[in-house]
Amino acid sequence: MTTKLSLATLKEVARTASVPAYDRSALKAGIVHFGVGNFHRAHQAVYLDDLFNLGEDHDWAIVGAGVLPSDEAMREKLAGQDFLTTVVEQDNNRSDARVTGAMIGYLRPGDVAATVARLADPAIRIVSLTITEGGYFINPASGVFDPAHPAIAADGRNPGAPKTVFGLIIAGLKARRDRGIAPFTVMSCDNIPGNGEVTHAAVSGLARLSDPALADWIDANVAFPNGMVDRITPATGPREIGIVASEYDIDDQWPVFCEEFKQWVLEDRFPEGRPALEKVGVQFVPDVAPYEHMKIRILNGGHAAIAYPAALLDIHFVHEAMEDADIRAFLAKLEKEEIIPVIPPVPDTDLDDYFDLIERRFSNPKIGDTIPRLAQDGSNRQPKFILPSTADRLRRGEDVVGLSLVSALWCRYLAGTSDSGKAIAFNDPNIDRIHAAAKAAKGDPAAFLELKDIFGEVAGSDLFRRRFAHALRTLQEKGTRATLRLYLDGKLAA
Repeated sequence: MTTKLSLATLKEVARTASVPAYDRSALKAGIVHFGVGNFHRAHQAVYLDDLFNLGEDHDWAIVGAGVLPSDEAMREKLAGQDFLTTVVEQDNNRSDARVTGAMIGYLRPGDVAATVARLADPAIRIVSLTITEGGYFINPASGVFDPAHPAIAADGRNPGAPKTVFGLIIAGLKARRDRGIAPFTVMSCDNIPGNGEVTHAAVSGLARLSDPALADWIDANVAFPNGMVDRITPATGPREIGIVASEYDIDDQWPVFCEEFKQWVLEDRFPEGRPALEKVGVQFVPDVAPYEHMKIRILNGGHAAIAYPAALLDIHFVHEAMEDADIRAFLAKLEKEEIIPVIPPVPDTDLDDYFDLIERRFSNPKIGDTIPRLAQDGSNRQPKFILPSTADRLRRGEDVVGLSLVSALWCRYLAGTSDSGKAIAFNDPNIDRIHAAAKAAKGDPAAFLELKDIFGEVAGSDLFRRRFAHALRTLQEKGTRATLRLYLDGKLAA
C-alpha cells in the first residue's frame, strides 16, 4: 500500500526513501525560483537539500514561481504534498529515492501583486531561473536579446502588469530600488552560453523600453553570475509515477527521475550573500565560460546529434539509441573529429575523458530519458548547441561534413515522418514555419537554410550549403541508416 507524500507522512516514507534530516518548519525563504520543472527539482533543489541536511543556511529555502498558466498544474500537485519531491537517482547499478524539502512555497502563476511583493521582500536575495533555452527572447541567429518580440514589447508598454518573467523581475527590482532595499542577484540555471550575460541583457533591455533610469540602475547594481548546470533529467509520466509507487510505496504526483551525476559551476558574484554551496560540491570559479562551452557543445550538442537519427529510426529511449552501433559510432566520430577540436581548453579537464563520461551517461538505461524530449524545441537548441561549432569550423577553414549532417537530419525529421512512415509529433514553438521550410527542402535543400534567424552566418557558407544539400538528398534517397554508414566510412562528402 502506498503512502501519500506529505510532511505528516515522512516517518512512513522514510522506510523506503531518504527524507530531510532538518526541521522543515525552521526553513526561511531566501530564493525565488522561476520555472519549477524537473531539472530544477533534480539539481538546484537537491544541492540546497544537501546543504540543509548538513545543518547549514536554513534561511535559503526556495519559493517557486510561475508565469505560464500551465505552471498552475505543477503548483497544485506540489502544494498537495507540502512542496516535497521524491527524487529517484539512477545509475547503471543502483537506484535510490530521496525526498527533498528545500522548497517551502509556490506563488500562484498570474498573481502579479503577490509575486512582486515576494520579490521585494528583503529576505529574498537570489532570484533564479530555469525557463528553457527558448525563454530568453534571443534572436537565434545573432544571439542578442530581441526587444521587438511581441511579449517583450507588450511588457515594455505596460510595465505595471508584466506577463513575462523578466517583466516580473523588473517590477520586483523597481520596488526594491524605490524602497531603498538592495537588489537581489539574478541567477540563470539554463543551458545558454553566458547565461548570466544573456539574462542581464533581457532584464536591462526590457527595462530600458519603459524606464531608462531603472535600466541604468540595474546595469550598475544587479549581479548576473554566469553558471553551468548539468544533470540528465527526463520528463515525468505515468511510468515514473508508477515506479515510485510500486518500488518505493510512495504516492507522489510529480516525482523526478535523474542520473546520479550532477555538476554546477558558478561565478561567485552574489553581493547580498549566497548559501555555502561549495560545501555540497558546487564549483565556484572566476570564469565559467570554458566549462559551459564544453558542456553545451559536447553534452547538449551530443544530445541534439543523436536525437534526429534515432527518431527517424523509430527509437524511443536515449539508451536504446546508444545501443544502436551506427548512432553510437556517429556520435563518437562527430564529437572527436568536429566538435571537440574547436573547444578551448578547460581547467583540469581532459576533453576526451569528458566525452567518455558523456557516452556512459547517455547509455544509462535506468533513467528512461527519451528521444522525443531531446528532439523538441530544435529551433532554439540547434542555434545554441550545434551551429556554433559549425560556425567555428567554417571560420577556421575546416570541413563540416558531420555537423552539416546533423542539420540535415533535423530537416529530414521536420518533414514529418520517420523512415518507416510513422508520423512524428512535434514540440517546437516555431513548428509552423520550420515544418514548411523542411517540406520545401524536399525539392530544394536551400529552402531550409532560408531560416536566417536560425542559421545566421552559417547559411552564407558555400561549403556548408553544399554539404547540407548533399546530406539531405542522401537521407531522402537512401534513408537514415545508409547515410550514417556512408558518413562513418568517410564517403558522405559531396
